[in-house]
Amino acid sequence: MRSDSKVAPLLNTDPSTILPHRPPFLFLDKIVACEPGVSADAEMVVTVESVPFPPVLLIESIAQLAGIAAGQSADAKGMLAAVSGGKLPLSVEAGKYRVRAKIIKSFGTLHMVEGEVLAEEALVASAMITLAVIEGRQ
Repeated sequence: MRSDSKVAPLLNTDPSTILPHRPPFLFLDKIVACEPGVSADAEMVVTVESVPFPPVLLIESIAQLAGIAAGQSADAKGMLAAVSGGKLPLSVEAGKYRVRAKIIKSFGTLHMVEGEVLAEEALVASAMITLAVIEGRQ
């Protein structure tokens, strides 16, 4: 069966194989879709044990996913450079969330990324972030 999709098959759904973050600062649980250089989607579970979960960490989850979407190699290193237009809830409830990151523009090592966090398709948080990604070992 022929597929017209340009999305490459996802080889590993574990974000810890791509990101340097580890618990308790790794917020993404599973990568569900990734088109390198374009976008990525992930699942994040907030457990009862992690409540109260600081809402600002939803922006960090977007940044982590943006790093996966923008990074083109296992040796890529990313840094959150700016956040604008961030919208956060007053509190974060325990439950399953979908995190989405879409690269809007890239300027060399800088990537402007639009991100959102959803709970059952309802928008919970959003932000426009700028991420710096350096490829290869430095």
